[in-house]
Amino acid sequence: MTDPLRSADYLPIPDRVDPTAAEPVTPETVEEYIDGVAAFLGGAANVIMQLSLRPVGRGVLESTVDSGKVTLHPIKRLRTTLSYLAVALMGSDAERELYRDAVDESHRPVRSTSASPVKYNAFDPGLQLWVAACLYWGIDDLYTRMHGPMNPDVAEEFYRYCARLGTTLQMQPEMWPADRAEFQRYWDENLPKRGIEPALRDYFDDLIDLEMLPRPVRFVFAKLQRFVVTGLLPPHLRNEMRMTWTQRDQRRFDRLLRAISAVHTRLPKRLRMFPLNAYMFDVRRRIRLGKPLV
Repeated sequence: MTDPLRSADYLPIPDRVDPTAAEPVTPETVEEYIDGVAAFLGGAANVIMQLSLRPVGRGVLESTVDSGKVTLHPIKRLRTTLSYLAVALMGSDAERELYRDAVDESHRPVRSTSASPVKYNAFDPGLQLWVAACLYWGIDDLYTRMHGPMNPDVAEEFYRYCARLGTTLQMQPEMWPADRAEFQRYWDENLPKRGIEPALRDYFDDLIDLEMLPRPVRFVFAKLQRFVVTGLLPPHLRNEMRMTWTQRDQRRFDRLLRAISAVHTRLPKRLRMFPLNAYMFDVRRRIRLGKPLV
């Protein structure tokens, strides 16, 4: 979906299968296609893309569910977001159903009022399709940047599996574009229509600069996060965020991703999957103990 880096810069992952034929993707084999580091690298940029659809962005800005606000509870919000991603991709049907029920409960109050500039409802399958599309695009984009493009048949199989990113909520399976070519048409048609309104820009700037976290954390990580977010955003959203990006920045960014990939691909599988495997373990522990999932 994106222009890959030069293939000579990619390093094979030692114990990852390099399939040349499309085998069915299952919760047990999906780890061959996802990396835990991508959740950290791509998270903030992906949130910006999701919320660039105005009803989704307004739903977050106007939400009265304080327990789910990243500005008030950043650690909890990170847990629930990454737990959803882990369950959607790695969970059983029963685990996905339980997590859907938990998310539905927190989403129930998220709907527009008479004062809202646009109408929205967190249960709207069309909005969930856009969010799922952003999640898939982000996974595919970072995988390609860091490991090179998948075999086309394998990429199609993984793409179809990623419908779970939406069907774990209310999106119906038939809403997911039938193949990658159809997805690309959906993406090319809808991405240019997305934008950043001023209130969202302020919200995103605080999110990128980690204003909700203690000062020492901001000092260590905020500058790097802003650089990564700027590099991953589509150009027109980057411009609407009033971010600058030069060819020199792009070369630095490419070198950064290659360096991360060089280290990451040499880690044991359990470490490569962190934190997604840790959040999946936590969800299963919470289910077993009867604790809240979100």
